[in-house]
Amino acid sequence: MRIISGDARGRTLVAPAGQKTRPTQDYVRESLFNILQFQVSGARVLDLFAGTGALALESISRGAAGAVLVDSDRAACEAIRKNIRSVQCGETCRLIQRDYRQAIEEMAETGECFDLVFLDPPYRMTETGEICRTLASRGLLQNGALILVEHRKGCPPQAGDLFRAEQIRKYGDTEITFIRYNGNEEEK
Repeated sequence: MRIISGDARGRTLVAPAGQKTRPTQDYVRESLFNILQFQVSGARVLDLFAGTGALALESISRGAAGAVLVDSDRAACEAIRKNIRSVQCGETCRLIQRDYRQAIEEMAETGECFDLVFLDPPYRMTETGEICRTLASRGLLQNGALILVEHRKGCPPQAGDLFRAEQIRKYGDTEITFIRYNGNEEEK
């Protein structure tokens, strides 16, 4: 696994041993970032269920303004720390080692707000739409924010009226749904 493009191109990333972490494959990341190419520069990025941190770190390499990476698994967080050092982006990345619900509350309290969100929970978590709604209700999404939800084939997120699914990309038994946040009703 490596950084595909940008300032840190070619840097190697590590993944924790075992089957708990399911890193997004290089060819899938390359495809995603080809789609996102004009939306990454200057973006504030959230990588929820970060695993190795590859998606956030690829964003930083391609010019994102900053990233918050969240994971509760100790081995995953150790891999993320190593990867942040490898990419040399400690000043623009922050790791939160907590359950995603606790991390959302912490970020809401500190006033974080994101333009681009990577949401790649374990496949057993099927209610990803609820997580999208929580991010919005806690004020963590800029109006127009883009959320990429990685999920099992045929289980797209049901995010609700404030979100619009723009496209679904299929990669084997995995799908990634691109969801745009349309802001809250009072802003319209």
